[in-house]
Amino acid sequence: MKVSKKYAQSTQAITQKSYDVASGFDTLLSLPKAKFDETVELHVRLGVDGRNADQQVRGVCILPNGTGKTLKVLVIAKGDKADEAVKAGADYVGAEDIITKIQSGWLDFDVAITTPDMMGLVGRVARVLGPKGLMPNPKSGTVTMDVTKAINDAKAGKVEYRLDKTNNVHVIIGKVSFGKDKLLENFNTVIEALSKAKPAAAKGQYFKNVTIASTMSPGIKINVVM
Repeated sequence: MKVSKKYAQSTQAITQKSYDVASGFDTLLSLPKAKFDETVELHVRLGVDGRNADQQVRGVCILPNGTGKTLKVLVIAKGDKADEAVKAGADYVGAEDIITKIQSGWLDFDVAITTPDMMGLVGRVARVLGPKGLMPNPKSGTVTMDVTKAINDAKAGKVEYRLDKTNNVHVIIGKVSFGKDKLLENFNTVIEALSKAKPAAAKGQYFKNVTIASTMSPGIKINVVM
């Protein structure tokens, strides 16, 4: 596979098989930059078997420095809760009209929040929202009567983590422009959340592989000892 000149240069600049956390971010931020503000992602392979219900890992945490992305928040609610959502700064608020738009292919939002009484209605588009990671869920705090808190959390930088089919977790932790200190703070917040979410049934090494990467860079392996 042919790679770009910058990617090849970045690969050559990564001189160690793995780094401590601080050195890893130093290395990442020293790599050749793209012409845009690259997103920084954390990828973690966990020592669990997600096929077992007692080894699932899923939750949310609020990054102290946000993700660097302004999220568009949709709230599906009626009456007082719809009014509350508007006051709290939701980008889109509706009920049946929103469901109809989604059924027509509209997905111009990053987070969907709803009240418990609306889940029957939201269920009509579960097959659309689910694969996109947009389906409201009580575990992620997006099915709630406290829509103001849910909106504020989303706008403040709440991220959801969950296992994929290969027992990996992928989380955005900021932008290259954040600099080392803010990225480190966000990184540590996610690692701490994952550590607390360790299933009791998980045995052996929990953090199997921890990697950071920007949009255009190779992955940099980080040593995480727990």
